[in-house]
Amino acid sequence: MQLKGQVELVAACDVVPDKALALKHTFGIQRVEHHYLDIINAADIDLILILTSMPEHGPISRAALQAGKHVLVEKPMAVSLEEAAELVALAKKGPGYLLPAPHVSLSPTYQAIWKRIQRGDIGAVFSARGLYGWSGPEWGKWFYQRGGGPLFDLGVYNIASLTGLLGPAKRVSAMTAVAIPERQVDGETLRVETEDNAQVLIDFGRACLAVVTTGFIFQQYRRPALELYGARGTIQMLGDDWAPRGFEMWQNEVAAWQVFNETAPNWPWTDGLRHIVESIQMGKPPLITPEHGFHVLEIMLKAQEAGRTGRAIEIESSFTPGEFLGQA
Repeated sequence: MQLKGQVELVAACDVVPDKALALKHTFGIQRVEHHYLDIINAADIDLILILTSMPEHGPISRAALQAGKHVLVEKPMAVSLEEAAELVALAKKGPGYLLPAPHVSLSPTYQAIWKRIQRGDIGAVFSARGLYGWSGPEWGKWFYQRGGGPLFDLGVYNIASLTGLLGPAKRVSAMTAVAIPERQVDGETLRVETEDNAQVLIDFGRACLAVVTTGFIFQQYRRPALELYGARGTIQMLGDDWAPRGFEMWQNEVAAWQVFNETAPNWPWTDGLRHIVESIQMGKPPLITPEHGFHVLEIMLKAQEAGRTGRAIEIESSFTPGEFLGQA
């Protein structure tokens, strides 16, 4: 990610005085504000990076887009469909680009897998799996409160990857649970309000089903981030989809596993920053669209609802996946 000489870090904001002071001393940021509107309304700022706790993503993004700024917002883009729909509408009619995280589709490994699937190297995909989890943060109470949770924090990567590779989902069902009802967070005992353990089943139509396993209940794991099973073969992404380590492919006609080593071992999951800067410079909308972010959010919210009600729920939104041309 090369941005030297292309971007100037003008100002930062934190509502916590000690953290604001640390921004100044640790990173040398001389201009530190205590309210995000002071950043958004500044005439010398073009791009806003929103790295707050999840419930603040929607309101800050809305204010930034209304002010005509470009926005890179961490995942999820909002915590309700109403908020997210407003962001999509603002991004359509306003001058600012909206780039929602995660940025998994920017990795060379993801794009190589996309090309393999598109040209039929493993045939029609009928089944897929994704997994991402860990034992959970010991800081940030909002991770365990409504508007937080492992789906928004972790499973979002797999859902963004799978929908990007397979297209829009049609319906979702899930089993979810609170496995650890109390956590020690920020030195205090906290009652967990949102599910920390989830199995999400996604129906893509075309007899294609996928499952995403996520939670704050994993001590360790060792398996591919993504697995896609086609009529004539299999593709497995090694590592995590936010930190891939190449991929493996089985084709029936080859009758052997083919290993494709990682071509960009230093690819950063923060690559969205480079991408949105280049998009602004070229006057070309980012490959990752607000509509995709909205679709991923709808899957997650309806998976939570499905887990609580035991119903399969239709997905109403759609989006056009990004295309990555050239040789894999």
